[in-house]
Amino acid sequence: MYQIEQEQISDWWDVEALFDLSFAPGREALSSYRLREGVDSVDALCLVARDVDGVLGGAIRFWPIRIGENNDDALLLGPIAVHPTRQGEGLGGKLMRISLDKAQKLGWQRVVLVGDEPYYARYGFRKADFLQYPPPTNPDRLLYLGLGDRAFSGVSGLIKPAKDVAISS
Repeated sequence: MYQIEQEQISDWWDVEALFDLSFAPGREALSSYRLREGVDSVDALCLVARDVDGVLGGAIRFWPIRIGENNDDALLLGPIAVHPTRQGEGLGGKLMRISLDKAQKLGWQRVVLVGDEPYYARYGFRKADFLQYPPPTNPDRLLYLGLGDRAFSGVSGLIKPAKDVAISS
């Protein structure tokens, strides 16, 4: 049993340690981190899952981004991680479903991530052939999800940092 709550400042070290454990060394060198530099996360969507003893089992974060020449607002999902000793319990899926539902309720329409399509397709993500991600990123791993009808209609182009996005919380 896990308690899923909004990430707090006091969770930062635990979450960062989980991400360090879950991802390859040098994760901050990835292009996703260039989109996050100088941009505040969407705190209302950054969640942690702790067990009954308070031990961190998983975490998910979201960041605002802009897409194309029209600077359409969207969310960048990630990172998301589940502690290796907790994998296979459905915790990652639970974090995904809760956070995406909350994003939709807050009025967000579009979500983008870099990940494995076979895994994320179960949550509705598809390849984003109409979007360009800053290199170096394999374009086959760029995925999108619309949270509303026709959310990506007319939306295309380069994904950019959103240093001036008003964040709903």
